[in-house]
Amino acid sequence: MHTLSIAGSDPSSGAGIQGDMKTFSAFGAYGLSVITAVTSQNTSRFFSVEPVSSSLVKSQIRLILEDLHIDAIKIGMVYDKQTVRAIHSELEKIKIPIILDPIFKSTTGGILQKEDAFSDFKKLLIPLSYIITPNIMEAEKIANIKIESLKDMKNAALKIQKMGAKNVIIKGGHFLKGDKVTDVLLDGKKFSIFSHERMKFESHGGGCTFSAALCANIARGKRLSDSINSARLFTVESMKNSIKIGRGLEIIKQTKGDEIENQLSDAISEFCSIKSIFEYIPECQTNFVYSISGPMTLKDVMGLEGRIVRTGKFVTVAGHLKYGGSKHVASAVLEMTRKFPSMRSGVNIRYDDKTIKKAISKGLKVSSYDRKNEPEKIREKEGSTISWGIKIVITNSKTPPDIVFHKGGFGKEAMILIFGKNPTEVLRKILKIIR
Repeated sequence: MHTLSIAGSDPSSGAGIQGDMKTFSAFGAYGLSVITAVTSQNTSRFFSVEPVSSSLVKSQIRLILEDLHIDAIKIGMVYDKQTVRAIHSELEKIKIPIILDPIFKSTTGGILQKEDAFSDFKKLLIPLSYIITPNIMEAEKIANIKIESLKDMKNAALKIQKMGAKNVIIKGGHFLKGDKVTDVLLDGKKFSIFSHERMKFESHGGGCTFSAALCANIARGKRLSDSINSARLFTVESMKNSIKIGRGLEIIKQTKGDEIENQLSDAISEFCSIKSIFEYIPECQTNFVYSISGPMTLKDVMGLEGRIVRTGKFVTVAGHLKYGGSKHVASAVLEMTRKFPSMRSGVNIRYDDKTIKKAISKGLKVSSYDRKNEPEKIREKEGSTISWGIKIVITNSKTPPDIVFHKGGFGKEAMILIFGKNPTEVLRKILKIIR
């Protein structure tokens, strides 16, 4: 998963490009960067800012996009109109989701966007955005209204959406009263409200952390509301971990992301990039799962809520990762890990005799079961066939199989299941049998 941040540099590493890279890393994403400006600031005060030339901004973006597949882009600090125009010219025709984080002023007091850039910012960048993430003060400036209530937040979101943004979230942290912070999301035509406890202190980097976390979640293909919720909770926990490294504001310290999700997300990306992998996708499509240690139910197993689907000679991830997202492959892993606790990951691929012969020739342990022997009561119970089949295979086995297959049955597709201790090991086994 590759995420790109187009933003300014913050020497304190609380916000800006440096903060974004830390957040991307916490979510298991490979972060790439385009520097738009260099600031001189610390935790106590802001001194100066120098924009990067528009030609250099353009070339940075162009070279990144021509070389790498980018899953989502975050735009942060854009200091002058030349930078705004440079970004627009490079991104106006791309189809990558863009998260636009309006940044007008630093928490350390610096002006981060010149007034003469604001008009172009609204006209050129807002229409590019999949979602825009202003706080109360930024939303007031963009929508040109005073925000004093939840109704005002909704009205501002509607005004901003009419400027071209597909979706809008207004963060309510700058309301001074109340123990709760309320955020308003306008997702298409639907409003959603999120709330969390108010921090009792001010820290540096909260806005950048939220938008970068949102970018990482959207890059994974999560639904917008789920992406918002994940980013919001991550930001709150990171704010709680804030550390005082200097004489001024505390700096947000990013929490660790979900390692199960990070590892599985990376493995799925690598799986999808394997040459000719489309040939191994069954008619029922593919899922790839990874469980927590000692899973008890399907809700302890992360998988795609959708599938990895074949699209011509390529594969596409349809849906997003979620605990309980898979039923059939997750059931297989759940049954496997009950006897062999280290075997926590699995994937299904299309059955082929040649694939099985190749696996055996490569020294993988291969087992199978016959669906013709499936008891009637098992056949009648939705989703229980795979658990029954895996249990049949491993009941008397002292070591776990690498592969379990069956040749199908009436109305049921033949299938190969590949197991491993983690997604990386599953990938290694896949590569052994298809290369």
